Amino acid sequence: MLDAITHKSESDDRSEKSALGSTESSSHVEESSSHVEEVSNCLSFPRQELSQYLFDPEVYLHKLRAVNLHVLASEQWNASSLKTCHRTYLASATNLIHYLALHCLDVDQLKEDLCSVGFLNLEYANTNVLASITASIQLLENLKSDFSCKRTWPTDMRNYLALQEGEKVMDLGTSAMRKRASMHATALFGPLQEKKNVHIMVTVGREALANEMLLSDLLKAGANIVRINCAHDGPSVWSEIIRLAKNSSQMLEKPCRILMDLAGPKLRTGPLKTGPDVMKIAPKRAAQGDVISPAQVWLSRTGCRPPAHLSLDATLFVEGDRFFKELEVGDVLKFIDVRGKRRSLTISKKISVFSCCGYVAESLKTAYLESGTKLCIQRKKGKVSIGEVVNVPAMEHFIRLRVGDLLTITRDPRLSLEEIDGTTYGAPRITCDSGRLFNSVKPGDPIAFDDGRIWGVVKGTSINEIVVSITQASPKGSKLGAEKSINIPNSDMHFEGLTSKDLVDLDFIASNADMVGISFIRKLSDMVIVLQELEKRNLRGLGIVMKIETRGAFENLPLLLLLAMQSPNPLGVMIARGDLAVECGWDQMAGIQEQILSICSAAHVPVIWATQVLESLTKSGIPTRAEITDVASGMRASCIMLNKGKYIVEAVAMLNSILHNCTAKKNVKTLPKPLFPSSC
Repeated sequence: MLDAITHKSESDDRSEKSALGSTESSSHVEESSSHVEEVSNCLSFPRQELSQYLFDPEVYLHKLRAVNLHVLASEQWNASSLKTCHRTYLASATNLIHYLALHCLDVDQLKEDLCSVGFLNLEYANTNVLASITASIQLLENLKSDFSCKRTWPTDMRNYLALQEGEKVMDLGTSAMRKRASMHATALFGPLQEKKNVHIMVTVGREALANEMLLSDLLKAGANIVRINCAHDGPSVWSEIIRLAKNSSQMLEKPCRILMDLAGPKLRTGPLKTGPDVMKIAPKRAAQGDVISPAQVWLSRTGCRPPAHLSLDATLFVEGDRFFKELEVGDVLKFIDVRGKRRSLTISKKISVFSCCGYVAESLKTAYLESGTKLCIQRKKGKVSIGEVVNVPAMEHFIRLRVGDLLTITRDPRLSLEEIDGTTYGAPRITCDSGRLFNSVKPGDPIAFDDGRIWGVVKGTSINEIVVSITQASPKGSKLGAEKSINIPNSDMHFEGLTSKDLVDLDFIASNADMVGISFIRKLSDMVIVLQELEKRNLRGLGIVMKIETRGAFENLPLLLLLAMQSPNPLGVMIARGDLAVECGWDQMAGIQEQILSICSAAHVPVIWATQVLESLTKSGIPTRAEITDVASGMRASCIMLNKGKYIVEAVAMLNSILHNCTAKKNVKTLPKPLFPSSC
């Protein structure tokens, strides 16, 4: 992948070359090949003992000059690609070319030798490759013992390097290049807030409509970017989320940008029949069945949501003006649940929330409530007040799969929802409306569901059905629900760049969001379509976030970046580690995310660190140690993204605290105490 620019493969198709404006002749390719071989021979110069050339910089100079010439030559080989880049990104694109040229060579031994004598490690010179090489050459020139020899390198080298670009000067020095990286991140995400070095992004869905304080609480906790996934819900829900986000931003005087991800051509499971409109309330129990703590339930009028700091097990909306006028702390609410069991709730707290108030109730027994359940307050002398439970949501339905189970995937639209997840022919059934899936898979292909939480092998196929044998799932069975991902890692399935739904959603995004996320991009032609659609709509200010979640996107990343740099739009990259790990292999993810960070650093393109960040904290309220260190790794990116969950506000607050603490330690230099021999 790293020599994708400097040494193009003959298998590159013509459309991708024309997309990059590539007009290099075969002689240039042959020239680059011979030059790479020549430089490689130079770098394999027999290694001497360190003591022999500590005071003879000529050995290093010989190698570094060869590397420098190769890096400069790479610009000539890719001149047509650079000419098509927008002036905003020209210097960054040039540095990316230099980075790729450097990494085409085997320079590991040279890096080690330079470090051994105290020189800059070229491994960390991604943002300013040419300036780092020339600075090292200048220092070696100054160390030469024979000052009478004629220098072949300019003696007026300063701490910056400039290249002539027509009548303008392009500064490729270290400081200028670092400023460009910061400038590009600010253009996409906005200025950094509260002395943090990293932005915080949060995925938000329709749960924000049920809790109008959620977005306000997220911004207070430290988030400054809201992400909406267009694969879920629709324009009416998105509009309301954006309205709430902007209102909260104005009220709190905190910035908030909106990223909307296009759904893309992702394969997903179809709908399942919804469960009954029943809510389960259960206390926490020990392994022996004894109650450890009662269930905590929020009780209020419709629309009055609980404060974010409360840890609750359920939320009940109740209608009844007289009921709430007479309700007091200590009251016992009696009711008959859907099973006919007599149950009760005890009011423990009354809490005011802006213009409304609600109550926290406790239950020591498991109960099932539905819309229409009557809650009764019985006073002395037989006086009774009744409240009626309303708006109980339907339970989410799912299929539980275990190792050895057979799952049938069907695309037959005539099946009713009741038939879809039944056990016809002894196997649970789900739907997928993508014809590409049924036309591409074959027996023996591995298949993954829900970001790799469930794996199977295709056992048989027909025009309308695929039979899958489950090979990997939780020992107790894994849940597979509606709208979950389906991945076929070894398939040559053809995907269109933007779907018809994406094009409709893009019109909405153009009017309402700051950034658009391009999902499941694979090749240059996908990016060409995106740029054409943005150009049609004259959306030069809309940020573009390329989601790297396929093997093709990862392998073509340098070319995709150069292509995107032809547009003036703010540009970013998201490392979508869920689908990417499924497609490329779990054991490859560590190296892949490092390469993406390194390439984007060279291109001065900001990165979003995404997928399962602080997931345990978000879902259960308790983080793992591995999650904290994952955040530390993510701090090398410009933005860290959290997904939604019950404890999302607490997760944002935790992430914000970690970022603040790390930034403070960088700014406050504390020296360790000196060690003295203990007195005897």
